[in-house]
Amino acid sequence: MDTLTPIADAESEVVTLVAELIRRNSENWGESSDTVGEADVADYIAQVLREVGWQPEVITTTSDSRRAVALRIPGSDPQSAAMLVHGHIDVVPAIARDWSHAPYDADIDDNGMLIGRGAVDMKDMDGMLLALLRHWGRTGERPRRTLQILFTPDEEAGGKHGAHWLVANRPDLFEGCTEAVGEVGGFSITVNDDLRLYPIQTAEKGIRWLRLTASGRAGHGSMINDDNAVTTLCEAVTRVGRHTWPIRLTPTVQRFLAELSDAYGVDIDPSDMDEVFAKLGTLGSLVGATLQNTANPTMLAAGYKHNVIPQDGAAYIDGRVLPGYEQEFEDQIKSIVGEAVQVHYDIKDIALETSFDGPTVDAMAAALRAEDSGARPVPYMISGGTDAKAFSTLGIRCFGFSPLRLPPGLDYWQLFHGVDERVPVDALQFGVRVLNRFFASA
Repeated sequence: MDTLTPIADAESEVVTLVAELIRRNSENWGESSDTVGEADVADYIAQVLREVGWQPEVITTTSDSRRAVALRIPGSDPQSAAMLVHGHIDVVPAIARDWSHAPYDADIDDNGMLIGRGAVDMKDMDGMLLALLRHWGRTGERPRRTLQILFTPDEEAGGKHGAHWLVANRPDLFEGCTEAVGEVGGFSITVNDDLRLYPIQTAEKGIRWLRLTASGRAGHGSMINDDNAVTTLCEAVTRVGRHTWPIRLTPTVQRFLAELSDAYGVDIDPSDMDEVFAKLGTLGSLVGATLQNTANPTMLAAGYKHNVIPQDGAAYIDGRVLPGYEQEFEDQIKSIVGEAVQVHYDIKDIALETSFDGPTVDAMAAALRAEDSGARPVPYMISGGTDAKAFSTLGIRCFGFSPLRLPPGLDYWQLFHGVDERVPVDALQFGVRVLNRFFASA
């Protein structure tokens, strides 16, 4: 028998909470003075928590515009270890002219989709947490374990002003925490009417944001120049962009491939990516980036006038590395670009991997199955990075679990950082119910 107290209040207000978070533009432009909106979101979160009796702490990290919110909730079982639950409050920028709806209006379209920057990354999870926290504040209910809630700034730029700062400067927040739950896991992939896979994140690739620089002989653009920095740089960037990285299977990816093969009834050969895409469609993009290290050129900077050959140039590479294959990446990059190009690491962060087992994983699986009888939880790796990188350095075991039941055919991964980012309204309500079950038993 289901003994959980109904949470109709949380289900009814979660959409409003997510919409209000979206309307507060918290674009993260890195070190630019344009990065100011995180403070507004942090203050709003603190406000809605105080309305129901909680006393959150608003933490200024590196400047007044970079703020986090912390709240510790005692559990009903004080003998159990605490759990960290984290969500970031910043978003990547949105170019409004590219969107069908204004990215910060939080419109709901005719298909029941809440549209806006942050709808899936990750103001949806922030709003689901707030809805539950407000429910607990009104009713006096408590989770089984003590929860350390953290809403952090700066995740989209590596966490220097957020998660990493908190780890270095506020170790008291993490006292007793042995496990953590954050973003990008627990979303559904429909196989058929009776089966939906729910990938739970147990691994993520490391970050290697590279800056390649080349120098040459400056001169007039009309002259012959065999020492052109732009030419040297572009040749190196082309080699990086076209490089085929070797397939490397980690335990998480091996398990995920086996689950996909069983669910879809197909043999998956990870060495043949064309076949993977043919068999799995858009799901192949989720798989492909976790089979190998990657390095994608993203920006170029050189020169200042059409008829002047510049002395220097720079290129920017988004590199992601598999757990256990970090050194292989760095060695291959040096070999690819050659001696004439210098490699600088602007951001260098760790890769993570944990096993898919234990009481916490069991509680996630049970919560999903209670709300969806066709749910099959499986482990997977994300190709990007999260604040879990910082928290894992404290010995905390990290998972991605922000549950959503999605309609068949929705290309969820293309929504992250994409145009018309959106989340189904009923998926938010589903997520609140699942999280409530999870925290009651985890």
